[in-house]
Amino acid sequence: MKKVALLFFWLVSSASLLAQEIQKLSFEDYMLWVQDYHPIAIQADLNLRLGQMEVRKARGGFDPMLYGNLDKKEFNQSTYFEKREAGVLVPTWMGVELMGNFEQNSGAFLNSEGNVPTNGLLSAGAAVNLGQGLLLDDRRATLQKAQLYAQATEVERLNFRNELNLQATAAYWKWAAAYENKLVLEEGVKLAKIRFDGIKRSYELGDQAAIDTVEALSQLLNREYRLQLAENTFFENTQVLNTFLWNDSGEPMLLESGVFPQPLSQFLNAAPDAEDLRALVVRHPELLLTDFDLASLKVEKRLQTQELLPVVKLKYNFLTEELADANPSPLFENNYKWGLTVYTPLFLRKTRGELGSTKAKLEIKQTGRNLKEQQLRTKLETELNSWNLLNQQVRTLGENVKSLEALLSGETRRFEIGESSLFLVNAREVAVFDARVTLNELSSRLQIAYAKARFAAGVGFAEN
Repeated sequence: MKKVALLFFWLVSSASLLAQEIQKLSFEDYMLWVQDYHPIAIQADLNLRLGQMEVRKARGGFDPMLYGNLDKKEFNQSTYFEKREAGVLVPTWMGVELMGNFEQNSGAFLNSEGNVPTNGLLSAGAAVNLGQGLLLDDRRATLQKAQLYAQATEVERLNFRNELNLQATAAYWKWAAAYENKLVLEEGVKLAKIRFDGIKRSYELGDQAAIDTVEALSQLLNREYRLQLAENTFFENTQVLNTFLWNDSGEPMLLESGVFPQPLSQFLNAAPDAEDLRALVVRHPELLLTDFDLASLKVEKRLQTQELLPVVKLKYNFLTEELADANPSPLFENNYKWGLTVYTPLFLRKTRGELGSTKAKLEIKQTGRNLKEQQLRTKLETELNSWNLLNQQVRTLGENVKSLEALLSGETRRFEIGESSLFLVNAREVAVFDARVTLNELSSRLQIAYAKARFAAGVGFAEN
């Protein structure tokens, strides 16, 4: 179900930005929005039509065909001949062509073989290939390859959406980390400003040395500089995120200034199921696309193998003057016509060359597929290891942040009773802020690593 009503309060068109209260754009709702409206997602769905149209075009090779012919000659007030013919040709999946024909001929100089009853002659029968084309012909091969292509477009759609899922996930968590880093540095500036104002007043009252105000001001300016960099990073990541937000009319959307991500700490994925992901690698879209290429080449190989056989085409039709009186006699007994066509090249060099080329392409493609599967498995193991490492680092650094906060609290109490210095307090505070910023970056990378592990296994959006 589309999330238009829900996200209406978060997003506005680039033409107008309305002031609203702070809203939180959760990761789940953001991904639903991307999944439904992003141009790549729409294009991936439209790509299915290409496969459907290829199948329709290939099925056209089996469409019944009506035909007709009128040939008349008049000369010196004499009708030399007048020949009329109409019929229908019906190809079938089994390679048999069904035929029905009506011909009516007259004229003073009509070729004797064209003499038919005055009311015309009806014929019905079939033509079948007994050699080349018996098991597979161009029409059937084209349809089989079109059907494979249609299936491949479904896999391409999945591959496009998987890539979109990874890119959108990375954009969101980088945006979330940039936002939380900005909050951390805003807090640092706020504390430095309060401390500078307090020390300045103490200096004016004669309780602090002038050098202390310089120290406090230096810390304030340094933190303001870092905050400016963080604000710029947040702005850049917001712009990147905007490229993933489109409305249901296909128009780009912009996040309002009051929209922020959910806290990183509120969304921590469980460990990816390594065994399930390893089992999914064999169904990776890139491997499936290669499998479809292999299947198409195998169809081509079967067709070329058939073309090594001689052409042997048998035609048979029974004849009757009127359908109402049609009572076909046993084959080759009465009222029939038949024919047999046989031919073949002497050396078959063209066909053998094409078949050899196709076999080489099959071997190349199969070797490439084996290599690709191993590369995907290696990539998956790398991403799983990366997730495990980042998870350990997040836990370790989380504990370290707690320790640094405890040290800062103790140093602050010592400073308040005159047993420490402003320099030490600032140093402890900077260490806490740096660790929190690093923790945010690691938490963001952890979320992205989870998506990368799923992508390496060929899995993207939850529906996949």
